[in-house]
Amino acid sequence: MFLFTVTKPGLRQAGALALCAVCLVGTVTAAVRLADKSVPASAGVDTGIETTQDIATYFTGYGFDVDLSTAAVDKVKIPRKWDDSFTAFNQVIGESGLSLSDYKGKTVEKWTALCPKLSDGEKDTYCVLLVYKAKAVGAYLLEKPSGEVTGLVSAAKASADAELESAAETAAGLDESLYPTE
Repeated sequence: MFLFTVTKPGLRQAGALALCAVCLVGTVTAAVRLADKSVPASAGVDTGIETTQDIATYFTGYGFDVDLSTAAVDKVKIPRKWDDSFTAFNQVIGESGLSLSDYKGKTVEKWTALCPKLSDGEKDTYCVLLVYKAKAVGAYLLEKPSGEVTGLVSAAKASADAELESAAETAAGLDESLYPTE
């Protein structure tokens, strides 16, 4: 605590103003340092997952839109002992910065919602989020009917690469129509 004893009102006001300026600079500095250590847009992990809208917000952070009308929730148990396939599954989940290691033997909610952008007539891709006590503990994409599991980061990168390639092909087609080669 600071104590100022100043007899002139102008000096008192100047001191109070200087103290406010120091506090403001400290607050801004702290905010900038926290911003440098921020996590990706998928940080919805800390806010709690309780509704289907929370699921949609979580996956939107990775660039996936979900069809909330297809959302479903089930209870699944994480096995206590892992074989090689479950260890590989946990590595896929690890792409999004999550892990099931601390949840061995626990029952979690398994939220699934269709990802229309990645689905076609032959296969459907579902965004899956594993939640324990309103906290996201695992996330991945599940392709049906094959059962193939994909990490969110690699799927988002592949989707972005495909969109860039499609845009480049469209741009090349426009260039050819503007400047015929004949």
